[in-house]
This record gives sequence, structure tokens and C-alpha cells, in this order.
Amino acid sequence: MSQTVDRALSILPLLAEGPADLGQVADRLGVHKSTALRLLRTLHEHGLVYRQSDQRYRLGARLFALAQEAVENLDIREIAHPHLVRLNEQCGHTVHLAVHEENEVLYIDKVESRYPVRMYSRIGKPVAITVAAVAKLCLADLSEAERRALAEKLDYPLYTSRSTPNAPAFLKELARVREQGWATDLGGHEESINCVAAPIRGTDGRVVAAMSVSAPNVVVTADELLTLLPLVRRTADAISSEYSGRTPTSAPV
Repeated sequence: MSQTVDRALSILPLLAEGPADLGQVADRLGVHKSTALRLLRTLHEHGLVYRQSDQRYRLGARLFALAQEAVENLDIREIAHPHLVRLNEQCGHTVHLAVHEENEVLYIDKVESRYPVRMYSRIGKPVAITVAAVAKLCLADLSEAERRALAEKLDYPLYTSRSTPNAPAFLKELARVREQGWATDLGGHEESINCVAAPIRGTDGRVVAAMSVSAPNVVVTADELLTLLPLVRRTADAISSEYSGRTPTSAPV
């Protein structure tokens, strides 16, 4: 391991014991204060440490947020999978589970359709972020400032005539999804594929993942797929309840 990375990481368990000043950090690492200061500044820039008004350093809020996110993403698939399988058995269509990481939304689980015509999607593969229903749900949960900043950075490929064309349209769609609490992709990525999705929420009510049911037009029409929305939402609610340790607001069917 790089000596610089090793030293930087060594600061974190030190600050876990309580706030420490520059001299204490330098002494623990066995380095000059100028070296310790460079390491602390880098960690501070990434939100992993925070400098208090008394000039001592403590662990930063970003570190706790990362830890919480890691915990949520590690176990949400295990909790959700039996529910996804049950939903697939009920409707027969492809079921996906996705999470938001960094600037991507990734599939982390998939239950294949029972029909011969199947979707080309893989676990670990990023979704088409500007059109996918699961992506809309994950991104709609961001703050308005975060949504605007992200929308301005994205490209808007026109996969089909129904693809999201630009940032204003994307922000409008995210606002609608945020208000209604569910999302669709009706031919936005592939003309022949439709999708309905619902959010999975953690104990704080924030979206930790999104799940969807997708099917090609040759199997069901978009209108027929939309009739499954209540079932999809009940399944998402059941996963949310189990994940958060809450009593379900409605029993899954």
C-alpha cells in the first residue's frame, strides 16, 4: 500500500477515539506537522474529517454517510431477492433491483422473465440513467440542488423518439416522479420495452434502491404493464418494511 494512503487511513482510527489536534496526529503518525497537515487537508476536502473551531480535528459526516450507504447496499439485495422472486412468479416478467452509486445507477439483482423474449441486462451493469425508471426514482430522491447539478452534467442520448431530450425535460420528469412516488420507462430506452418501478426506502424515508418490472410489447402492452403498478408498489413497500424493521403498511399479494 502507498505510504501516503497508509498514513491517511491511519488518521481515521485515531480520530475515532476523539478529536485530536495537529500535533497529536503528527506524533501518532511519526511525521512532521506539515505532512500531517497535508493529509488532514485532503481528508477534510473529501468530508472524511472536520476541523472544529478549537482547531482540533474529528471524523467528518461524510464518513458516516459512506458507512451507512455501504451497509444499506450490502444487505438490500439479500432482503429484496425473495420478494423479487415472488413478484416474478406472480407476473412472469423480468424484475430488476437497482441502487445509486456515485454518478451511476446499477443493477444489483435480476429475476428473468418466464417468457421466451427476454431483456438484455446484467447485474452490475449501469442503467441508461436519463430514461430508466429505476434511475428516475433514485435520482428524484436527491435534493433539488443535487438534481440540477447532476442534470447539467449528463448527456442525453436519443435512444428512441421517447428518450429524455435535455436537462429541463429530465428535471421536470424527476419532479413528477418525486411527487407521485413511482416511475415508468415506456419505450424510452428501447422502443419495444416498457417498465414500471417503485422505490425502496430506508428507516429515514430516503430511497435506498428501486425495483422494476419490465416486459416487451410482444408480451404485454404498456397499458397492460401499468396495471401491475399496485403490485409492484406493494412489493417495494414490503421490502422497505423488512429492510427498516417496520410493520408493513400493506400486505404483499
